[in-house]
Amino acid sequence: MQSYTIGQAARLLGVSPDTARRWADAGRVATHRDESGRRVIDGKSLAEFSVEIAQGDDDASYTSARNAFPGIVTAIKLGDVAAQVTIQAGPHRLVSLLTREAVEELGLEVGVQATARVKSTSVHIDRT
Repeated sequence: MQSYTIGQAARLLGVSPDTARRWADAGRVATHRDESGRRVIDGKSLAEFSVEIAQGDDDASYTSARNAFPGIVTAIKLGDVAAQVTIQAGPHRLVSLLTREAVEELGLEVGVQATARVKSTSVHIDRT
């Protein structure tokens, strides 16, 4: 499972590293030390937390630059041929319909960092 440093988590959540650190210090998201001694957050925990904080921020107004939304995969529904992938990118929840094969080739799973790219009504996903 992928883990994220406080700085990486902050970027994915759309907040400052200080805010992410305060949330971790307050116990809102669990951290542990990696082999280098850095505080990191488990990918699945970060995915759950990103959904939680986005649900409480309905009054905020946001825009995107260049239609790229770096975030974290929060849900995957696999069918025989098709798949649905949900990415939480800060306050933005994006859903992409793609092939099951594409999900497998990209190695997508809950907690993995990915970027959703929006063009018209299509959402494309890049594994980052």
